[in-house]
Amino acid sequence: MNQQNSRRVAGAVGFISGVLACLDAVRDTRVLWPPDALWQVLRPPQRLEFGAGIALIAVTLIATAIRA
Repeated sequence: MNQQNSRRVAGAVGFISGVLACLDAVRDTRVLWPPDALWQVLRPPQRLEFGAGIALIAVTLIATAIRA
């Protein structure tokens, strides 16, 4: 696999990992909208997981935009 393909795979894995982390954090909640209501329902470990998932998504998108 060449370097361009490995970068694409790494970006896709990072993005999917962030999405799965966010979905895992909100799996037991009944409130998904508005965001401030969702944040109040989450416990501190779930908040950390949700925030880390959002950060992973953001970093992956920014890194992809910079490389392009």
